[in-house]
Amino acid sequence: MDRFPNAANVDFHSPLDLTKAAAAVLDAEGLVSGWGPAAQRLLGHPPEDVLGRPAARLLAGATGQRLSALCTAHRPRSAVLDLRCQDGRVLRAAVTFSPLAHQGAAATVVVAAELETQRGWEAQLAMLQGLATESSVGLTIFDTDGRVVWGNVSTDLELAGVAQYVGLPAEALFPEGEFISRHHPPDEDQVMEQVLKTGEPILGMHYRGRAPADPGREHVWSCSYYRLVDARGEPLGLFEESLDITERYRAQERLSLLVRAGKRIGASLDVRRTAAELADVSVPQLADEVLVDLPPTVIEGRQPPTGSAPGHSLLRMHGRTPEEFRTSPVSYPPSSPQALSLATGRPVVDDSPPGTPDEPGEPGERGAPARHSHSCLFVPLVARDAILGLATFRRHSNPDPFGPEEQTLAVELSERAAVGIDNARRYTSQHSAALVLQRSLLPQHLPEQSAVEVAYRYLPADSRVGVGGDWFDLIPLSGARVGLTVGDVVGHGVHAAATMGRLRATVRTLALLDLDPAELLTRLDGLVAQDAEPDGDDGLGDEALGVTCLYAIYDPVSGRCVWASAGHPPPIVADASGSVALSALAPGPPLGLGSLPYENVDLNLSDGSVVAFFTDGVVEDRRTDIDSGIDRLANVLTWQRCPLEELCDRALSTLPPGPQADDATLLLIRTRRLGCDRVADLELPPDPAMVAHARTDTERQLETWGLSELSFTAELVVSELVTNSIRYATGPVLLRLIRDRSLLCEVSDNAHTAPHLRRARRDDEGGRGLFLVAQMSQRWGTRYTASGKTIWAELPIP
Repeated sequence: MDRFPNAANVDFHSPLDLTKAAAAVLDAEGLVSGWGPAAQRLLGHPPEDVLGRPAARLLAGATGQRLSALCTAHRPRSAVLDLRCQDGRVLRAAVTFSPLAHQGAAATVVVAAELETQRGWEAQLAMLQGLATESSVGLTIFDTDGRVVWGNVSTDLELAGVAQYVGLPAEALFPEGEFISRHHPPDEDQVMEQVLKTGEPILGMHYRGRAPADPGREHVWSCSYYRLVDARGEPLGLFEESLDITERYRAQERLSLLVRAGKRIGASLDVRRTAAELADVSVPQLADEVLVDLPPTVIEGRQPPTGSAPGHSLLRMHGRTPEEFRTSPVSYPPSSPQALSLATGRPVVDDSPPGTPDEPGEPGERGAPARHSHSCLFVPLVARDAILGLATFRRHSNPDPFGPEEQTLAVELSERAAVGIDNARRYTSQHSAALVLQRSLLPQHLPEQSAVEVAYRYLPADSRVGVGGDWFDLIPLSGARVGLTVGDVVGHGVHAAATMGRLRATVRTLALLDLDPAELLTRLDGLVAQDAEPDGDDGLGDEALGVTCLYAIYDPVSGRCVWASAGHPPPIVADASGSVALSALAPGPPLGLGSLPYENVDLNLSDGSVVAFFTDGVVEDRRTDIDSGIDRLANVLTWQRCPLEELCDRALSTLPPGPQADDATLLLIRTRRLGCDRVADLELPPDPAMVAHARTDTERQLETWGLSELSFTAELVVSELVTNSIRYATGPVLLRLIRDRSLLCEVSDNAHTAPHLRRARRDDEGGRGLFLVAQMSQRWGTRYTASGKTIWAELPIP
């Protein structure tokens, strides 16, 4: 289908051309001796009405004398005449008279056309002449071999004379030019070949190069190519239509650059990344190299220097990607353009002449290779009325200086980068504070225990995400037992870290009350729900919602481990043989919901079992689900004979590479059992006479353990505890002695009332027993059991 179906109506032949115009022949007396068919079509007179008759009869008005003058002229003459048509109309026509001399007889050929048609043709000619002589659109004609044939005035000006290129191939016009449009053949020869072969024009291709008339400045043209054919439809060649769109193209590039900058600069909340983003966006479209100089205080997240522009002790950022990023110290002398830009807060252009090294202006930068810049633009980085540093835009290969529009663009990019750097600085400061707060709230070290061997890892989330709310703890309990807990607060930042610290302290406090795991989580759930009420004024309610926690108690005497979970992944257990077991009990609801009760899970652990407590950051990732992560961790635990520190490293090495989206906390314990040689049990009937028997057995057991020097103190403590139990209990009393890092004395009975420490008056006959126990032991307390209670005391071993 033709692109221009009416193209056949476009005719550049003159209306007075003999193939189209009305023609007649007049003899020497002005009589019509010849009358053509076109003349009949124009005026309507048939030949028999006009032949042999005076031509003056065809004129409207008294113009006979003028007609005679036109016929007797010795050279062609043209005139505008009013002609009379057969139907009586008067037609204004353009008429040309051409004298003929043939065998001595004089004759005149008269050619006529409608004046309006003639004027239209003349306008077309004027248009063509304007395109050739006045248009800013470059027109160039090439032959079928792609050689220059002709160019209009615009092409002549760009080429500094088109005549010198006539007969040369197209590539000779702009030797270093290139097409930057990617939708057509890559070079001009292939473009011309395609147009000549198919006849289909190629429109709007962008071509970049340097015109011979302006070699110092790069231009961009929009080029279109059309095939030229003769009257028979045979190709004559083609012509190129080119329009210099340099300013429009650069304006579009500046706009697209600003759009990209808005999407990329400042999105990382990292000072170094933001500097690299500014360089990556600006190169090579605006500059060949971009350097960002910042004070160390800004990079570290602190306030920028005040009082004067930061011209000394700066760090220069190199590189457009994190892989090639590096820093180097730099400073500016007071007379340098960099110092001027920082002092005035305005951009400064330094157009160094070609071949002049630009490094002498920066004597503080050592080790940098000497490179030559055609132009440098220094733009201060200003945010919130504070100068953060300096951005340097350099051109090495591009000889064009930075123009006003490019300076404005560089300022806009620098403003975006400055805001991003300031936001990153503030975020770095807050992140560092949150990280310090979190680390200060986490245990600095876990106390050594006879019950378990411990190793742990804490991997904070990527800085762009923010500090999370993971916590873990090991809590020494009575009877050589230990409490183990891990938890996770939803969210990131200072509030999450503060909430984590408060909850960890609460868990530790409740654990020291010797509550079983389910009871502890129930009480903790009530406290979290109370904090999350809408009228809470502590600002931590949002972070408290969705808190998960797991609490476990391990008893090295019985090997029994009891745990309960509030929405937290259950522990993974690997026994001494390497067999890994996963809990079949689903965790209870997260803290703060108060919907379902929590249940205890009892496990009997063999000596040397490895138990993994972890947060979801260890097993869950955006790219993998939690089940795959648990399987990955369970596979690591099959190597449970390895040292715990090595197991921790193995577990974290399986995490997917890349930024960590959430905190990852891993707590590994290897269980130990206290043998019979370190535990002594004695069951006593509720008879006061048994107190002496308890003292005797205690003395004998301490002698066996080589702790005879504790006999007096231990006998006194045991005597008071057993006496108190026999007095108030109704069933048998159990005395247990445990030789651990300290001597543990425990007395259990079936009473559910706890004794209270009080100060006895001088005339009281009793009430001093627990006071003596408290004075002689380093710790003492009471814990409740399913059958009653246990009063315990710890005596330090010398």
